[in-house]
Amino acid sequence: MMRILFALLFISMQGMGQFVSKDVQYYNADSSIRFGGTLTIPSGVQQFPAVVIVSGTGRQDRDGTMAGHKMFKVIAEYLSSNGIAVLRVDDRGTGTTTGDYEKATTADFAADAVTAAAFLKAYPGVKRVGLIGHSEGGAAAYMAAVKSKDIRFVISLAGLATTGLKALQAQNRAIVTSAGIPVLKQKRFNEINDIMFDTAYAYATAPDMEQHLRNAYVLWDNQDIAKGEKDSVYKKSRDHFFFPLESYLRQATGPWYRYNIRFDPVPWLKQVKVPLLAINGDKDIMVAADENLGNYKAYVKNATVVKVPGLNHLFQHCVTCTMQEPSKLQEDFAPEVLKMMSAWINGTKIDVNGVQFIK
Repeated sequence: MMRILFALLFISMQGMGQFVSKDVQYYNADSSIRFGGTLTIPSGVQQFPAVVIVSGTGRQDRDGTMAGHKMFKVIAEYLSSNGIAVLRVDDRGTGTTTGDYEKATTADFAADAVTAAAFLKAYPGVKRVGLIGHSEGGAAAYMAAVKSKDIRFVISLAGLATTGLKALQAQNRAIVTSAGIPVLKQKRFNEINDIMFDTAYAYATAPDMEQHLRNAYVLWDNQDIAKGEKDSVYKKSRDHFFFPLESYLRQATGPWYRYNIRFDPVPWLKQVKVPLLAINGDKDIMVAADENLGNYKAYVKNATVVKVPGLNHLFQHCVTCTMQEPSKLQEDFAPEVLKMMSAWINGTKIDVNGVQFIK
């Protein structure tokens, strides 16, 4: 039976209405993990929809603090100002949540989302529960929706809807292209990245995965040296190239990476029966909009897909749209996407960027 604790009640004002904010704690079914989070509840409303925010890759606090921006806090306070309760939770091993993040996979994060949805469903006044997943959290959200009848709708924000291998390849090529480095250096990074990713995929379940990765790197490195012996320009470029082999090996041999690189979204997407809203920015270099939105549209029966112009992976209007830019931008989260989510959850018919939203 789930245990629930409440503390620290206060009233806040945001946007159109008031909301109550509570720090909460709850446990998973076997009480092996205590989750800590913040629940914002619209004031003056007897019944309301509620959502859980599901975070993406990397250990994150309940506010979704990334590049100096509190993405989840902004989403929660906007939605709760518009009649929607929001639960945002510290990841495993972060803040007041216990557990070991390093041993967890996307499947574990989906299980955490199921636990959070059950907590919300039992909360007084909640009439239906949904999930908002960002990046990898988008995949965890639709996986959770397949597993739990408590979850009645899903919003994917730059959610992963391609295979883990394709996502890694696309992400790293986009990062390399946008890094402003010489063409030969780009070529080297793309070559060794592809080799390491393919090797990691092939041996993801093997106990000697690390040795296969080391062997693949040595083979590429020897071939690269040989090219430099025949081409002085190529050799000079090599002098300024470094691949972080040891840090890659530590990541690749961990449980999360092994699971992620073999992840196939299609069997999950085909099983999603609830309404799903997928939103991606067209400047996102971490999760490519067209391919991921295309899979949502192709495989989810009741899916609304929207590509928003000018937005990066953190849903900021970007200029250079590189990995380094988000911390320099003032905007926390695109207001038009906040409006889209609120309207879709509430069933309000509005027009945003030429798209009508009503679930």
